Amino acid sequence: MASFSPNLPVTMDIERIRAPITNDLQAVDTLIRQQLHSNVALINQLAGYIIDSGGKRLRPVTVLLAARACGYSGDAHVNTATIVEFIHTATLLHDDVVDKSSLRRGRETANAIWGNQASVLVGDFLYSRAFQMMVGIGSMRVMKILADTANIIAEGEVLQLLNCHDPDTTEECYMAVIHCKTAKLFEAAAQLGAVLAGQWHGEEQALADYGIHLGTAFQLIDDVLDYSASSTELGKNVGDDLAEGKPTLPLIHALRHCTFNERQIIREAIKHGGLNQIDIVTRTIESTGALDYTARLAVDEANKAITCLASLEDSPAKDALISLARFAVSRHY
Repeated sequence: MASFSPNLPVTMDIERIRAPITNDLQAVDTLIRQQLHSNVALINQLAGYIIDSGGKRLRPVTVLLAARACGYSGDAHVNTATIVEFIHTATLLHDDVVDKSSLRRGRETANAIWGNQASVLVGDFLYSRAFQMMVGIGSMRVMKILADTANIIAEGEVLQLLNCHDPDTTEECYMAVIHCKTAKLFEAAAQLGAVLAGQWHGEEQALADYGIHLGTAFQLIDDVLDYSASSTELGKNVGDDLAEGKPTLPLIHALRHCTFNERQIIREAIKHGGLNQIDIVTRTIESTGALDYTARLAVDEANKAITCLASLEDSPAKDALISLARFAVSRHY
């Protein structure tokens, strides 16, 4: 798989990325637990379960680092990072129901334990709590960015649903799904750091562009890992995308470059879902260079993200944003 070649293990890279915002992250964790409190016990149990399930917290990390890299010295970035994490967690709860997933982050999904109804409703609770917290920040600019982002994410979910089981999905259409479902929240996370710091429009746009490229790189590597990592490394079932009939970029590329017989097998696998043909599909993906192709695009996106940071003054937070882009394409989980 094409990637950067970090000298340190990925786990150490993550710690180095978080180092400039250690206190901020502790404040976010504290606020998350405070804001998750509800008089309804099931909300506390289910929301706490997914929040504690070992996620990388890359989106709140992006908010915090972007704010610090832009010279922000207040504390609204902690609330903003928490809001972004709640929106992300709500989408995960809803995604797992739609996808009928049973494993995430190496643990049973919430819907596998509590059922679909509870997962959807607690996801709604997290969305509504996020919007309550937006009001508390007292910035219409922040509220508009987050509200628009939530709407575009929802559109992306519907667009992905339309693409499911469609072997004629194009690369352009798939990239549109990535932009809505994944890159948009990273874009908002980075942009909000600049907004809170009162940066001029050009700087704000540069951070927004950084987030778009970072999120795109992250999702493309997720697509690669779905066909190349182990379940233990990935924290979810390998081949989930194929099982759900999702035509991700490795499959789209393989369809363009495989033999007629291989093409028929992949098309049927996408149409009907399941893992009956996973071995043949995986071999075809490998033989057509689909994983290398997808990883190369991810690396290009990571490099574009880093270029967007050129105008920022040198600082530990800027260095961490650069490392975050590199981590997005060098990780194994």
